[in-house]
Amino acid sequence: MINKKVLAIILGGGQGTRLSPLTESRSKPAVSIAGKYRLVDIPITNCIHSDIKRMFVLTQFNSASLNSHIKNTYIFSSFSQAFVDVLAAEQTPDNKTWFQGTADAVRQSMHHFLNHDFEYALILSGDQLYQMDFNEMISAHIEKGADISIATLPVNAKDATSFGILKTDDESFISSFTEKPSTDKLPGWESEVSDEMKNEGREYLASMGIYIFNRQLLVELLSDPSRIDFGKEIIPQSIDTHKVLAYQYEGYWTDIGTIASFFEANIELANDIPKFDLFDNERNILTRPRVLPPSKISGTCLDKSMIAEGCLIQAKEIEQSVIGIRSRIGKNTVIKNTYMIGSDRYQDLEELETDSKENRPFIGVGENCNINNAIIDKDCRIGNNVIVNGGSHLKDTEDDRFVIKDGIVVFRKGTIIPDNFKI
Repeated sequence: MINKKVLAIILGGGQGTRLSPLTESRSKPAVSIAGKYRLVDIPITNCIHSDIKRMFVLTQFNSASLNSHIKNTYIFSSFSQAFVDVLAAEQTPDNKTWFQGTADAVRQSMHHFLNHDFEYALILSGDQLYQMDFNEMISAHIEKGADISIATLPVNAKDATSFGILKTDDESFISSFTEKPSTDKLPGWESEVSDEMKNEGREYLASMGIYIFNRQLLVELLSDPSRIDFGKEIIPQSIDTHKVLAYQYEGYWTDIGTIASFFEANIELANDIPKFDLFDNERNILTRPRVLPPSKISGTCLDKSMIAEGCLIQAKEIEQSVIGIRSRIGKNTVIKNTYMIGSDRYQDLEELETDSKENRPFIGVGENCNINNAIIDKDCRIGNNVIVNGGSHLKDTEDDRFVIKDGIVVFRKGTIIPDNFKI
């Protein structure tokens, strides 16, 4: 089978400063999505549904929670060759530096990959949201006799300025590449796309950061240590010397690299018909199985919201929001346009009594609060009568307890917000 010839390499990214403070204590792939998943579940799920079951996840920052999640989630039969292994940056006698870029991360980990039998390396990003059958891309790569294949997304002229844009010939091989072209330089960079994409004005092919390399070629290309990044060096330098195929993908795809894109992707999931389908029977997202009770909701008006398992909710209203596992929300509280990531544990009665005596808010959101345009990280304690009204009227701010980016108020993990607090 083709899939047994494929080894998947998932890039965990760098420090994730643009996703800070969510990445202060966890790596980017370990960041929560949709109230119960982790970002790394997306590429791993896509691989498993494509029957690709040998995967490495490369990371170098705050990898403890990622390790724990993968260890407790992806458990295969002892008689299977399937695995998901996390490889953190490591110093060796030959190398004493951290990963310098995407290609350098693969180079430094290459000795681990070469211990396995594979013909094709499927290189993925750990911070993207999409559902894709990699078999179709792999088949196209083999049938066309490509050396390298790049997944591409048709985009319009406005979005094209934010991507690396690829120009293809009649056989879908890439003839040229330009990085984030200005609008005036776009004419002539159109590629052949489907009629549906043409009607939407999406005639420019953007690189999705998903690659297939033939094994020996990957080894050869990475033998030069000056090439540290796939998008900036390896791919552009290979177009004139190798057969580089563009595989067009027309489904939903978004890169979750900033607080704004992370917030938008999560809130969009609460729409009646979201662009990313969590309810697909055949391509359901896999994650850690938890033994949690059903959520208990009392006196709450819910509209366009998703509630994960194990929540205790007495809120007055929740609208256009995602509420994560084990979330507790008090009476008369209104939450709108908010992603509440949830909690790692429940508080017992003894702890709740102690918190009350010491005038410390419980884990969760208290009573009579009004929260809008916010991200509440895990295990936050939001007191009573707290008002948070995020939006474009707020300036970017960094505080010990919260950060404001692009009008979104992000409460740091485990922070304590006292009663009557206002933003």
